Amino acid sequence: MFKRMLIANRGEIAVRILRACRELDIDPVVVYSQADKDSLAVQLAEHSWCIGPARAQDSYLNQDALLTVAKATGCEAVHPGYGFLSENADFADACAREDLVFVGPSGDVMRAMGNKAAARELMQQAGVPVVPGSEGGVATAAEAARVADAIGYPVLIKAAAGGGGRGMRRVFDPAQLEQLFEEARAEARACFGDDEMYLEKLVLNPRHIEFQIIADTQGNIVHLGERDCSVQRRSQKMVEESPSHALDQDLRQRMAVSAVAAARAAGYVNAGTIEFVLDPSGAYYFIEMNTRIQVEHPVTEMVSGIDLVREQIRIAQGLPLSVTQEQVELRGHAIECRINAEDPARGFAPSPGHVGLVHMPSGCGVRTDSLLYSGCELSPYYDSLAAKVIVHAPTRLQAIRRMRRALEEFTVQGPATTVDVLHQIMYHPQFVRGSYNTSFLDQNLDELLAWSSYGKEA
Repeated sequence: MFKRMLIANRGEIAVRILRACRELDIDPVVVYSQADKDSLAVQLAEHSWCIGPARAQDSYLNQDALLTVAKATGCEAVHPGYGFLSENADFADACAREDLVFVGPSGDVMRAMGNKAAARELMQQAGVPVVPGSEGGVATAAEAARVADAIGYPVLIKAAAGGGGRGMRRVFDPAQLEQLFEEARAEARACFGDDEMYLEKLVLNPRHIEFQIIADTQGNIVHLGERDCSVQRRSQKMVEESPSHALDQDLRQRMAVSAVAAARAAGYVNAGTIEFVLDPSGAYYFIEMNTRIQVEHPVTEMVSGIDLVREQIRIAQGLPLSVTQEQVELRGHAIECRINAEDPARGFAPSPGHVGLVHMPSGCGVRTDSLLYSGCELSPYYDSLAAKVIVHAPTRLQAIRRMRRALEEFTVQGPATTVDVLHQIMYHPQFVRGSYNTSFLDQNLDELLAWSSYGKEA
């Protein structure tokens, strides 16, 4: 096993990886920006190094600084977490040149799957269903218009190198296509440094279903079931659960087979996620692969009992998967709520600042992954995710009730958070019935805000 590993990230995922390293008897090295000098990860680490100013471009995205620290501290491997450089093929290549093991797939695989247009073509060759769309990238708004006319409106403009809902626009009216295409391309250029775009048919009101896979260097690929990530705001996930109430056993098995086929076609190694949209008729389509650990990975850990970060590190070491597909046993139901430091009363504006008292929920079947502690500072420079509350129970209804209780216990004094609106989601009839889709939050947000403390204060 590795003796020392660099954690090339921050926040709750840095803490999560640090804990996995400690349990594997690996010495973790934490990096931090000047804004994060008092972060929880730094306080828990024995070795921590400042890599630059607050701006991510000058610190967590600074490849030279990260590699310099890794070499100076005698690290053998680098874990990128999620976000930042986790899906940067050039960084994976740079690690390899420095004889550092990148905990994730190779740069070549990331290039193949990270470019959505190229990944789409690969999936078609592998027999995995894809949404009708452009064959490769589209260079101009005029070309996009021709593709849209051929496949029919509404369409979805997407950044080929994008993710997290950025560089994406829905187009219902042909008259708006040129403006929205240029908006999406500008956003893609700013967020990803790549403005290649492509088009696909917009599947209205789908479920967003993703399958967790793990693959080792010996050619073994195992899926760990699905997660339903359909509760989203502006394509940003807020609630995830497993298993999905929308799948019967036959559909689940067919989607799992497609997920494994997708990973095999890509020559994938390590942990990854195959994402699908599921339309109201039961047809499903591949949309993308995330070549990293996901924010919502604890949901799968709770139902499978498999530590995904530990598995990632074992795979990077060259060890075989710790389980076969036949040994995977998914039990009960898990739900995750993402607690963001945002103010729903102000359009979910970021809410950084000083944190007073923090009380995390606990008890049977409750897990909290967080960067919070009493007296910490929430930085305005990074993503607003502050914590994730995950629950597990024998049935879905029991899990919903457990999450209600957990959110009622969650206390953060100071910055506004999304706790109250998440709490109300757990009571909404559509969610309780499991009959929601990706339009759920858009359709019900005003009602949810009125029910919550935001409405009461108003």
